Amino acid sequence: MNPYVNLTVENGIGTIEFFHPKSNSLPGDLLKQLTKSITMADEREDIRVIIFKSGGNSTFCAGASFDELIAIKDIDTGKTFFSGFANVINAARKCNKFIIGRVQGKTVGGGVGLASAADYCFATEYASVKLSELAIGIGPFVIGPSIERKIGLSAFSQLTINSTGWQTAQWAKEKGLFAEVYETVEEMDAAIQTLAEKLASSNLKSMQGLKKIMWEGTDHWDKLLRERAEISGKRVLSDFTRKTIEKLSNT
Repeated sequence: MNPYVNLTVENGIGTIEFFHPKSNSLPGDLLKQLTKSITMADEREDIRVIIFKSGGNSTFCAGASFDELIAIKDIDTGKTFFSGFANVINAARKCNKFIIGRVQGKTVGGGVGLASAADYCFATEYASVKLSELAIGIGPFVIGPSIERKIGLSAFSQLTINSTGWQTAQWAKEKGLFAEVYETVEEMDAAIQTLAEKLASSNLKSMQGLKKIMWEGTDHWDKLLRERAEISGKRVLSDFTRKTIEKLSNT
């Protein structure tokens, strides 16, 4: 299947689904489409709540596309690529509607960032998490503020420093990244539908007011995440990072 981002609407529930054949990794064009879809869903009057998900029943998101990372040759290109993650997070942050995350399987790096940008995130017990950026010589600079906001500095530091180790879905629930964890995808999807229907019939103005309160203190993120994207854009050009990505791409 070809990569895609789809937005569908039913009974006040907007569902944004993305897919990439390489474990739902995220190249720049998909990040642009995700940002556009979140903004579009926010603007549509027939959408009252948003479900954010990836295609398939295995990996939720493998993070940044290695193919695109290895193609970066200068700082400006690197900053532009990593700004894609900043734009998605900021679009979710500014969205007036609650975003429900659906994490069906393992998620790495930028995928953890996407999950943290959801207002209420569901997962299965197979949804282990890992921040692998430091292992390839970069660091989760852009997604860091969103993850730290959700799980706190201590847990974020654990994920960042132990960049090759997986943490379980239950660990992520205990730290606040996931709100609910289920044994099966079917059970998770039933719970997501129930909550989405309840929110779709709730007072829209009240939900909008609550969302603003929940994201207080993040108004500076437009500037902050752009600055972080520039840091990542520089780090990705290092010999260490390029050799590591090439090695991983060939395994």
